[in-house]
Amino acid sequence: MKLSECNIGFGITGSFCTFDKIIPQIKVLSDECVRVMPIFSYNASSMDTRFFKADEFRKKVEAITGEPIISTIQGAEPIGPSSCLDIMVIAPCTGNTAAKLAQGITDSPVLMAAKAHMRNNKPLVLAISTNDALGINFQNIGKLMAMKNIYFVPFKQDNYKDKPNSMVADLDKIRDTIIMALEGIQLQPVIA
Repeated sequence: MKLSECNIGFGITGSFCTFDKIIPQIKVLSDECVRVMPIFSYNASSMDTRFFKADEFRKKVEAITGEPIISTIQGAEPIGPSSCLDIMVIAPCTGNTAAKLAQGITDSPVLMAAKAHMRNNKPLVLAISTNDALGINFQNIGKLMAMKNIYFVPFKQDNYKDKPNSMVADLDKIRDTIIMALEGIQLQPVIA
């Protein structure tokens, strides 16, 4: 499948420091794909931070995608029965989101969208951004790597001296990861 024929779900969770880096990636996908459907976690949708005001960030994403943000579990649930997405991305994918996904917990709009989407045997792409990737969350990332239809944007340690367990995805590789995942292939090397 070509990217230009795709409907993409784009889940955004609360790694607020990466929000400015995902905006250009959403723009790239919106310019190339049929549809980019934004899905926000509760925190991404509502929390003002030193990086963005929630309302400002929501408006920016809606302006880029031309789509209203899904910000409730009820709004995300129909993604499964309608099979409206060809692929879904969670970027950033926090340690909290990765842990809940690995354990089958669906308590946010992004997790509900992922669960609903995965029931259709379609690819889910995760762009990890967590301070505990090489700590307590290492087991969850490993579990997700072994799951069918889950693909990772290549990631690496981002500050090994001050935050030795922290890892973050190379967000510039979201598009390439999507293209490969649509073919059932993990972009390599997955860990830099």
